[in-house]
Amino acid sequence: MADSGMSVSPYWELTFDTGGDVDPPERDHLLAQVTEHGIRDLVVFAHGWNEDRSAATALYRRFFAPFPGLAPKAHLGYVGVVWPSMRFSDEPIPDFPKSVVATEAAPGPALDQDTRRGLLVAFPDRADVIDQVARLLGERPDGDAGLTEFGRLVRLLLDGAGSTAADTDEDGEPAVFTEEPATACAEFAGALAAVAAPGGTEGFSLPNPWEGAKELLRQAAYYQMKGRAGTIGEHGLGPLLGKLAAKAPGVRVHLVGHSFGGRLVAFALRGLPGQARPVKSLTLLEGAFSHYVFADRLPEDPHKSGALKDQQRRIDGPLVCCHSHFDAALGTFYPLASRLAGDDRSCLGNEIAAVLGPRWGALGHDGVQAVPGTAQLDLAGALAGRLPASGCVNVDAAAVVRRGGPPAGAHSDILHPELARVVLAAGRIA
Repeated sequence: MADSGMSVSPYWELTFDTGGDVDPPERDHLLAQVTEHGIRDLVVFAHGWNEDRSAATALYRRFFAPFPGLAPKAHLGYVGVVWPSMRFSDEPIPDFPKSVVATEAAPGPALDQDTRRGLLVAFPDRADVIDQVARLLGERPDGDAGLTEFGRLVRLLLDGAGSTAADTDEDGEPAVFTEEPATACAEFAGALAAVAAPGGTEGFSLPNPWEGAKELLRQAAYYQMKGRAGTIGEHGLGPLLGKLAAKAPGVRVHLVGHSFGGRLVAFALRGLPGQARPVKSLTLLEGAFSHYVFADRLPEDPHKSGALKDQQRRIDGPLVCCHSHFDAALGTFYPLASRLAGDDRSCLGNEIAAVLGPRWGALGHDGVQAVPGTAQLDLAGALAGRLPASGCVNVDAAAVVRRGGPPAGAHSDILHPELARVVLAAGRIA
């Protein structure tokens, strides 16, 4: 359904539930009107973690705003995907007004009301567990017993959550962490301290493990959102794009996804029916999933592959991955959480990616890996017209994606006209 307050027109929203079912009236409205408006190019954007429709719509309003001026002669239409995810309140999106997202985290590790509400959305029927988690975060009892109980409760949140679609053959179920909760919280606390004071070692002391407890909870929510994004992409958006191709075969679709929304639009490729090829470009903005997801063979085990192996071939154009080393969420906490979920090496702080090596990396931190022929460009090169017409393309966007404090760093710093230009260039939209 179109939003009269949107910065562009025509604009539709598509709302998906946790299983990938789309709102029927919204779906029918899009399918009926896209040809009536004479749309040639349809930009479909999926947000990352948010907690409500208003935040998602505000993101789309800001990101789409430059498009008409950048491509004044193009026959563009716009779709905002709304899916059930959540955002911790200490992860503000740069330049967003305070009325849309909280810009200040609650002091200490206790849960604020916005985050608690988001957790209730992410984990329905777990209100009692969330209350106990909040109490422990506020009380911070001494000794390992409290952290052990905290870890038990975090694991309990995921009980019955269902399996998570893997990024690679070696990915397992969303265990969140396999070592003792006190140890896991201590490692997260160390990483948080290092991100907050990069390079500062003078007077360093080991932080209280409770300082990392909220990060452990965050990772539990992220595993839930990660699985949900893949499900909605493959079983919801992909089949819908197939219907769109049948209804309006001349419409060129351009998929855009931020964070786990990148995972959603990427897994939509796996959900395309038959030989349908409506997708003409796919642009990932700080994608929060494995950089090996498109790999034919994993460097650590050539007998295993990425979950989306060869799916980039379903795109009748390029797959563009924008990444930035200023993204602390993906450069520090993503690999640490991945390692805690199934490996026995230790690491600390903002050297995590270097210590763990590439195995646990994310697309939004260093781009597509282990796909032969992947092009490497900086942002200036991409905007100068050097984007290949097909295949995987890594674009180092650190020139603009660079703002944001701990714990997420620049992960959500995506509201830049340069990134809108990348989407237009990827889609060959004049």
